[in-house]
Amino acid sequence: MVFPVTAQLRGRKLAELLGPWHGADRPSSSLLAVAVRHLVLDGRLPPGTRLPAERELAESLGVSRTLITRALDRLREEGFVASRRGAGSWTTLPDAARATGASGGWYPPATPEVINLAQAAPTAPPELCAAVDRARVRLPEHLTGHGYQPHGLPLLRERIAERFTQRGLPTTPEQVLVTHGAQHAFALVLRMLVSPGERVLVEHPTYPNALEALRGLHARPVAVPMVEDGWDLELLAATLRQTSPRLAYLLPDFHNPTGVRLDAEGRARLARALARTCTNAVVDETLVDIDLTGEEPPPPMAALTERVITVGSASKSFWGGLRLGWVRASEEFVQRVVAGRAALDLGSPVFEQLVLAELLTDADEVLARRRAEVVERRQCLVDALREHLPHWRFRLPDGGLALWCDIGEPVSSRLAVAAEQHGVRVAPGARFSVHGSLERWIRVPYTLPGDQSVEAIRRLAAAAGTGCCGSGPTILTAPLA
Repeated sequence: MVFPVTAQLRGRKLAELLGPWHGADRPSSSLLAVAVRHLVLDGRLPPGTRLPAERELAESLGVSRTLITRALDRLREEGFVASRRGAGSWTTLPDAARATGASGGWYPPATPEVINLAQAAPTAPPELCAAVDRARVRLPEHLTGHGYQPHGLPLLRERIAERFTQRGLPTTPEQVLVTHGAQHAFALVLRMLVSPGERVLVEHPTYPNALEALRGLHARPVAVPMVEDGWDLELLAATLRQTSPRLAYLLPDFHNPTGVRLDAEGRARLARALARTCTNAVVDETLVDIDLTGEEPPPPMAALTERVITVGSASKSFWGGLRLGWVRASEEFVQRVVAGRAALDLGSPVFEQLVLAELLTDADEVLARRRAEVVERRQCLVDALREHLPHWRFRLPDGGLALWCDIGEPVSSRLAVAAEQHGVRVAPGARFSVHGSLERWIRVPYTLPGDQSVEAIRRLAAAAGTGCCGSGPTILTAPLA
């Protein structure tokens, strides 16, 4: 298959994407080929991306041109690079990779041969089928209309508003806009508030698809590093003052990927910092329902300051296949978003909205069972890691759906490549980084049934022991936390 060639990637940008591609080892053509291959499989170098000239790439990476030539030769043999005289070289995919869906890296179809740990998303709850049956009864009353609902179905908006009110954030249906998920909600808000070239503050690490939305708009992410126990609020406030971002994107409720939650005192400090700098913030509550602490939750950020626009999703609480989310903001802002939405879409599917409305009638029961299942699966994953990868360090998260693991050396992208060859797909730390760093980290979800999690960790341990991730037999050197 021939892929259309996109604009040429500069050597500096490719070096940034590669990060510490050879770790502590001596640079070699084979290590460079492995790193580029993973960028292609992971979707960060889409097929058709034109590569820098050999001389430019050699200068950017600080290696010899001979090394670059050998790495490209190897990638051509494997089918990951194609070249034509006078046209240069560009990324492509071998037939086998296309057949297994590896071109997406992030959302490939599941196969019996590959266990997918790249996505932290649960399966549908058993209550979904009953909700579908109830929604079918309600559907006929909507069939005589045109079916377009740019605001969302009134019934669903009412029930979403009720959930916010129950959490201590009084909300009317007019303050709710139904979207195709939290990512769509963020993209709509981003389009309304941010222009190309403007700064957007983000946590580091952060949700990868939010970074993709920023790149798509040509916005400039300003990264504020997370610390071991969560947020450095002093640094975050200083960054707000010094960089004057147009917007902040924050995940205070079971941060993805670390799983930490900002406490009530921290939320108050953050709200004051946003108010002092007149900074609007998008607060992503996608994981707010996956609370594994059993404690009284802190107040929603939007209850503390009018500077917050909240986005949420049904994907983690219920099922990603519903493809529904929402924006919660002032009535005036919701109307502005609806007016601008017509350029992208005309509303969300009616039937799926009816299904979600039915699920929300029994939300407490459904979510209680979901949380109990997640706690069980989290423990199973922790036990498997302690048995097979006892030197990985991680903090038991307050909620959410994944462990954020320190693997001891900056080689997570190389480990991800080796893991794919052992039949397990994982998301390396670089996926969650603004600049392709965080190579000491890897995200491991606990969304699979116990037997699949155990087998996935066994395969991951086998990949870590191949020697591809360091000079010794294992990459793991730090004590377990």
